[in-house]
Amino acid sequence: MSEQPDHADIGELSFEKALEELEAIVGNLEQGNVPLDKSIAIYERGEALKRHCQVLLKAAEDKVEKIRVSADGKPAGTEPLDP
Repeated sequence: MSEQPDHADIGELSFEKALEELEAIVGNLEQGNVPLDKSIAIYERGEALKRHCQVLLKAAEDKVEKIRVSADGKPAGTEPLDP
């Protein structure tokens, strides 16, 4: 009987909260004092948190725009940062 961990709550976390939890998981795993079965479960949660952070970061990057300046040095609109 293989139980899938429930990561539904991760989608509701802000980037900062997800990153904070991910850093705590990494710290716990690096210390090596977590039982194997719990290590696997928190590693899986860490992977889900990492994916969530990547999605949120990509969305934020997509919103970043570069200000275009006209020949006379005045703002002339915006364009994608990386066209």
